[in-house]
This record gives sequence, structure tokens and C-alpha cells, in this order.
Amino acid sequence: MRIGKSAFLGAFVVFTAWFLAAAILQTPAVPSPAAAFSRLAAIFNGSLSLHAGASLFRVAAGLAAALAVGFPVGVLMGYDKKIDKLISPVVYLCYPVPKIALLPVLMLLFGIGEISKIALIFLIVVFQVIVSVRDATCNIEPQFFFPLYSLGASFGDIFREVLLPAVLPQLITALRLALGTAVSVLFFAETYGTQLGMGYFITDAWMRVNYLDMYAGIIMLALMGLLLFALLDMAERLACPWQNK
Repeated sequence: MRIGKSAFLGAFVVFTAWFLAAAILQTPAVPSPAAAFSRLAAIFNGSLSLHAGASLFRVAAGLAAALAVGFPVGVLMGYDKKIDKLISPVVYLCYPVPKIALLPVLMLLFGIGEISKIALIFLIVVFQVIVSVRDATCNIEPQFFFPLYSLGASFGDIFREVLLPAVLPQLITALRLALGTAVSVLFFAETYGTQLGMGYFITDAWMRVNYLDMYAGIIMLALMGLLLFALLDMAERLACPWQNK
């Protein structure tokens, strides 16, 4: 999926429907898009940017930790059958568990601060990374390895020349799939034990019946998601140039 004209078309459809709903319903609970964007611009340089920055930091830290752990584990599982047999039962047991159910456990272990929220993002993403990278590694045809074996290549050479190019597209796809879930769960997690984050901002505005702030926060959350997907698209273009041909 690429961020492009289709994204602008989708935004046009959504905001047209929103404009019509606001015009028909005539209720403070559904303000016009213009009013929401005006409020967004008014509060962005104040509190909203701090909340958005806190949420982006948590997502980025969780993604980085998941990549640092999940990528090498997935490659080793796909490349070495013994390691796969050892780790697969643990992955298959933990992967289906709804990670939001682990939030109370994480808060008990790490407290209600940043670490528990980053750990939640990590758990959401890491298993998708492991499974995707493992499957991509397993699907590499053996004949791609034989010339390197015959030349006495090290594992580092094999990783650089075969494994990394083969698994990168699947890895980025896994991150795209995990990202939406991660942001959604983070929204819920940020309603507990914090006064910074988009989840806290939107919920607080809703509780104060400040609908303009609430909608401004929702737009900000959508823009954050769009930014993250655009960054993934950029990473794919840079790391996998053959995908664009």
C-alpha cells in the first residue's frame, strides 16, 4: 500500500461525509470539519503537540524494540530448523493472546509509567515480526544458498546477500499490519496512569464535553497514523528498490 492519490481521495470522501453529517444533525456532538481543524491549529503548538509527541515516542520505542528482538529471532528460526523447533511452541502459544489483556500484568511488573506502555507496543509487534520474518526466510528457495555455500561464505555474507533482501518486504508488511493495532491499543493504554498521550487527551476532552478538542485529537491521531505509514513506505522505497519496478 502506498500513500498517494488514493489517500487524498479517501480523505475527501471521509470529510465530505463528516461535513454532511454535521450540516444535517446540527448538534455540538458533531462539529463541522472546518471547526475541528481550526481548533487543531489553535491548540497544536500548546498541549496537543506534547500529547502527540508522547504517543509517537511510545510507538517508536515499541517498534524499535520489537525489530531489535523479532527480526534476528525470525531469521534464525527460518534458517535453522533446530532453533525453529525450540522457539516455535513459545511463539505459537503467546501470539494469539490478546495483548491488551496483558496490560494489568505489565502495569504490575513495570508500573503505570512509560515502560509498561512501550512494553505493550513491543508485545503487539514482536510476534508479527517474528512470524513474518520466519515464514519469509523459510520460503527462500535452497538454490539461492548453494553458490554461497560452495564459495565458503560466512553466515554474515549469506545474511547480507540472501536473507536480508528476501525478508525485508515481508518485514515491512508485518509492520504495517501491526501498526494500526499498536496505535489502537496504545490509545486505550494511555487512559491509565498518564497525563500525556493522545488517548488521555481525547478521553479527557470527551469527559469534559469539549467536543472540538476531542475531534481535534482524533484528527491528530489520524495524521500520526498517516505519518507512520508514509515513513514505512519511504523505508520500503529506500530498502527495497526492486519493489518499485
